[in-house]
Amino acid sequence: MSTFKNTWFRDPNEEVLFINETAVRIRAGMMIVIPLFMALTLFDVLYTSPWIVDAATVEDTYEVTEASQIIYSGQMTQRVYDYTAQTALLFYGLFELLVGMTAWSSRFSPTIQIASFLARNKTPVWKPIAPKRFAWGLGISLASFCLVFFNPDTFANGVNSLFNGEWLPTTTNYIPYEIPVTLVWVCLGMVWLEAVLGFCLGCKIHALLVKLGMINEPCYACNNIDWDAIRARHEAKS
Repeated sequence: MSTFKNTWFRDPNEEVLFINETAVRIRAGMMIVIPLFMALTLFDVLYTSPWIVDAATVEDTYEVTEASQIIYSGQMTQRVYDYTAQTALLFYGLFELLVGMTAWSSRFSPTIQIASFLARNKTPVWKPIAPKRFAWGLGISLASFCLVFFNPDTFANGVNSLFNGEWLPTTTNYIPYEIPVTLVWVCLGMVWLEAVLGFCLGCKIHALLVKLGMINEPCYACNNIDWDAIRARHEAKS
């Protein structure tokens, strides 16, 4: 029960929360499934045939193109894309990112519980949660944008009803494919860097904004001094 409550926090009652970086990386390795699945979905939509050919109806027309390619005839139907699975997975990803923001809600995250369990026998690396929250906020923005892309009519109907007008079209996707394709690869790259190299791009951006004075944060290094380790080093020298 204690593990279930504390999850990956050094002490959930601390004023400045610190989380186990080792568990964070393990969790990122699990969460990479989401952007990878979105990338494969977009690849399928953009680069595979939008037509389903009935192989039983294919016949040779005994004609060729100017490039000497044989022309065949057959019955085909246009593919209808269903993004139900993608939408459900994105909502789950949003749930995971949101519940990890606080010490109380993090206990309801399956990936946090699994990652904390897998990291239980490894030396914890304590890092402040604020930069991670900023990075997860970026992930929430990217996931939300993908949700709109996969459900443009639902979002358009909501906006039009809210503002009582025809602000967005409901019969066409008003978001160019190039935007989600780029963003999903950015998201995949960020998660990969976190899981494999331990490099948190969102944390680096957060640090830059703090340095520029755009975000006010306390000195986490000052709040994370390991006095026991310092005392042990002094005793070893003596």
